[in-house]
Formats: sequence, structure tokens, C-alpha cells
Amino acid sequence: MTGTDLARETVERAAERARRLAAETGVRPCLATVLVGEDPASVTYVAMKRNRCAKADVESRHVPLPAATTTEELVAVIRELSADPTVHGILLQHPVPAHIDERAAFEAIDPAKDVDGVTMASFANMAFGHQGFVSCTPGGIMRLLDAYGVDPRGRHAVVVGRSPILGKPMGMLLLGRDATVTYCHSRTVDLPAVLATADIVVAAVGKPRFIRGEHLKPGAVVIDAGYNPGNVGDVDFEEAMAKARLVTPVPGGVGPMTIAVLIDQTVDAAVRQSAALGTPVAAAR
Repeated sequence: MTGTDLARETVERAAERARRLAAETGVRPCLATVLVGEDPASVTYVAMKRNRCAKADVESRHVPLPAATTTEELVAVIRELSADPTVHGILLQHPVPAHIDERAAFEAIDPAKDVDGVTMASFANMAFGHQGFVSCTPGGIMRLLDAYGVDPRGRHAVVVGRSPILGKPMGMLLLGRDATVTYCHSRTVDLPAVLATADIVVAAVGKPRFIRGEHLKPGAVVIDAGYNPGNVGDVDFEEAMAKARLVTPVPGGVGPMTIAVLIDQTVDAAVRQSAALGTPVAAAR
């Protein structure tokens, strides 16, 4: 259950819409990436996202900030980008340095430009099924489930992890598709017993090979949204493959879809913002 081909197709479709938008309106979708400090993993992630933007005819505007940047300074930068009509999407690479109030920085993003789906407004829209931008990793997972014919309706989905940009929105998206959702976390009693009842498992706990094959229900669909040093996910892949119907690998599973959804939503943002200005846009879906 890989995401590589689906991600490539998603980016190709986004690129075609970006080209149509530019031809019709002169507007080229623009994603601003904000990076505080020089954490090696974050630098690599931002470079990957910028490279993928270039392949999709999406402009990438990088805003590097020193590690000593304060919350107030970061919020000011994000508000400036939110007010810039030439910027259509804003990505704050996270995690930010510990001294920064990450939630305050996220909330400075205009929801109309929150293409990473990190604001409380975006979460509310996801929870209520309203138009907005989904958190990119959960959004990519939902597209993977659709591509592989996995219908969550009536299924028991167990989400292991409760972060505000992965676990929590993942559960909301599954609930919106009529799954019965259980959230599990570090204080869940007898996690293996809960996992044994799951038709769909989403692992987002940040612990290498935390979920073992013996924990799984035969025929389950397992989505590994974890990434740990050494290219290791949160699921023991070989053990899971012996028990589950479908398992996403790490790397090559959820990761490519996260970036693809980010780019697709940046094009969506540019289309919506152009339409809001009264410009007829045929590049909408």
C-alpha cells in the first residue's frame, strides 16, 4: 500500500491546475515556507517540499529565521505573509524551537492560507465537514484509503496518537466517513486488546516498531504515519505484513502523500483567493 504513485499523480494534476490558473489569470500559486533555526531534519523536509513545488509549477518562497527568533517576531512574519496577496499558502515547519509558542505561531496563519491544516479554524472545519484545508498527513491517508478501495464506513478505526496535527484530525476525518473511531495514547490501558478489534489502524505515536504483528486483527488495514531514525516506522512492517491485509511502508507510504496534499491544497488556495477577487477560474476542481 504505497503512496509514491498516487503522490506523483496528485502532484501532476495539481501542476496542470496551476498552469491553467496562470494562463487564465496570470496568478502563479505561491507557497511560503517558514523555517526557524537549522534543525537538519527540518532543513531536509523544507528542501523536499520546495523541490516538489518546483515540479508542480508552484512558486516557493522560503523565509529562513534564526533559532533565536522570538514568538512575537515569528508571529509578525507570519502575519505579514498572511497579508501578502502574492502568497497563497503558508507552511510553518514544525517543530519550532522550544522557546517559541508554536500554537500562537500557527494561529497567526490566515485560515484561507493554512494549506498545512494546522490552525484551530482548519480543525473545526474538518470536524464539522466544512470547506477548508485538512491536515496534510491525515488528508493524504484518506486519499490512500480511497485509492486502495478501503471504505471506512462502519469499520472500527483505531488511531494511536493524539497530536493536534495528526492523531486528532485523523480521527475526525475517519469519523466524517462513518467509521467508529477509538483514540489510543500513552495512557491507554491494554492497547493490544484495543488493536485486536481494529479494522483500520493508524499508527502515529512516534515510537519505532511500537505496533507488532501480534497486536493486529487478521485482515486489518494498517497505516504507518510514524517516521523514526533509520527509516523506521511505528509499525513492525514484516510482522504486520504477515497478519494484515494492507500495510503502508516507511518510507514510501504516507510521507509522499503528505507533500502531495500540501501542494494540491496550495493550488486550491490560489484558486479560491483568485475567485474571491472576482476572477473567473476554470482551474477549480
